[in-house]
Amino acid sequence: MRIALAQVNPTVGDFSGNLKKIKEFVERAAASEAALVVFPELATCGYPPADLLEKSVFVERAEQALAELAELTRVTGSGSSRPAVLCGSPMRCESVSGKRVRNVAVLLEDGEIKFVQQKMLLPFYDVFDEQRYFEPARKQMLAVVKGQAVAVTVCEDAWNDKLFWPRQMYPVDPIEELMRQWAALPQPLSGHRLIVNISASPFWKGKQELRQRMIGALAGRHRATVVMVNQVGANDSLIFDGASFAAGPDGQVFAEARSFEEDLLLIETEGEVAAWRSAPGPLGEPPQPKIEGPGQPSSEDSDHIARLWQALVLGTRDYLHKCGFRKAIVGLSGGIDSALVAAIAVAALGAEDVLGVGMPSEFSSTGSVQDAEKLARNLGIGFSVIPIHTIYEQFLDALQPVYRTVGAAAGFGLAEENLQPRIRGSLLMALSNKTGALVLTTGNKSEMACGYCTLYGDMVGALAVIGDLYKTEVYELSRWLNREREVIPADTLTKPPSAELRPGQKDTDSLPPYDLLDPILRAYIEDYESAEEIARSQALDLEQVRRVIRLVELSEYKRQQAAPVLKVSRKSFGMGRRFPIAARREV
Repeated sequence: MRIALAQVNPTVGDFSGNLKKIKEFVERAAASEAALVVFPELATCGYPPADLLEKSVFVERAEQALAELAELTRVTGSGSSRPAVLCGSPMRCESVSGKRVRNVAVLLEDGEIKFVQQKMLLPFYDVFDEQRYFEPARKQMLAVVKGQAVAVTVCEDAWNDKLFWPRQMYPVDPIEELMRQWAALPQPLSGHRLIVNISASPFWKGKQELRQRMIGALAGRHRATVVMVNQVGANDSLIFDGASFAAGPDGQVFAEARSFEEDLLLIETEGEVAAWRSAPGPLGEPPQPKIEGPGQPSSEDSDHIARLWQALVLGTRDYLHKCGFRKAIVGLSGGIDSALVAAIAVAALGAEDVLGVGMPSEFSSTGSVQDAEKLARNLGIGFSVIPIHTIYEQFLDALQPVYRTVGAAAGFGLAEENLQPRIRGSLLMALSNKTGALVLTTGNKSEMACGYCTLYGDMVGALAVIGDLYKTEVYELSRWLNREREVIPADTLTKPPSAELRPGQKDTDSLPPYDLLDPILRAYIEDYESAEEIARSQALDLEQVRRVIRLVELSEYKRQQAAPVLKVSRKSFGMGRRFPIAARREV
């Protein structure tokens, strides 16, 4: 059977736009004489639809989209064949009890719905909360497509192999049940074993490799060809990398779609398993990596960094465009964080749609202002300077009488420091209101973790582009970006990081050095290690580790008011990490 894996980028709730895109891919698959074209999980409505699923009209519109899509599979009067379509969608539940909605893979053929497979394993961890919305399937059944049996699964239903995972998340394995049914099939249905998995699997560092190892092990164990088609694009904080692929009965991946862009991958499962691509490349052409930036990766480490770059570019572009915006504003301090965010914005939107704004104070060094100007020239973006010293003095003059009335301590302190970023935040938001451009925040994960950021100041904006990158990763990605030419000024990369909110300030005045801090944060935030475990494994002073953890715990209130963070790690700040604000933490 010739199968087309349609890796599409849907927008949540855009049924008309999503259906138009799906139809275009069906026609491309038909032109390539595919017998079956497969779309990702919840492709009709986009993933994740969240509480939109609570609206009955939303689910009804999804079912209307399926009805329209079914017409594409109807054989015309000329008798020319049409590919069957397997598409993910929400559907109403038929049972009178339980949840009202199911997450399904729908097989459309000859103008009709021929088969529906409901998702059985509903993840409820990290960023997933599908048990909140969907009714789980009670059974799995094999589908028949063009006379051939096919085991159809939806995302998580393929993620519970007891021989791959050290601990199963669920008591049942839908794949095992399907393979038991396969063994009982009569010939010729029981020929080449084919498992199709439709997914909306978000990206994080190392996820592509994990998917391929897992599916490869599954294919080898059951002596089957397993194809996984994954959503691509970004919706809010989640980035979907696509990278759809197929693994053969030997457990080896033999075909892979492009990462971080829409693609149509054709595979052949009859006889000797082979694979080739559809347009835009000629048949037989292997997939080529596309890197949004200068040059190509030259090593495994560079590949990893390149994928991180692509993810952040895609996440930024889709967030703005799907929200109806085309332009972005970035406050440029001359530091590494704002420089990297501006570079990502340019790759995502184009230099003509990015504005850099410098807002120096009396504490800003001449070098920082020059670095911001040089970055803007290197990127080719517009750059404006709004000095804030006079505004800052006017704020202080207005506050002094009240300070005296309430008995506030005299002299320069935290209030005076935080006043500066809050002035800058107000200026950026005023420009946003006037121009219709979205402000991109420039804080990194290390700062957000420790609260080394100012509410309503440097935290203002629509999207935290690098909020899931530790400071050391910011430097790593910036050096990669500079590997062929200077994009980020050299002085920005080499000078000690500083918020420049008081004379001679350095980040190390308040935080441990980042090469010491970041491993502590990663162990605590992503691996949930205790202070004692971290101190022991990293050979650190226990009290120092406890001080860092205390900063993390005290800053939860800030993170819950932060802009959405583009997720690129296993555990990012946002909906996948849920802790109370008002709590006493004894462990």
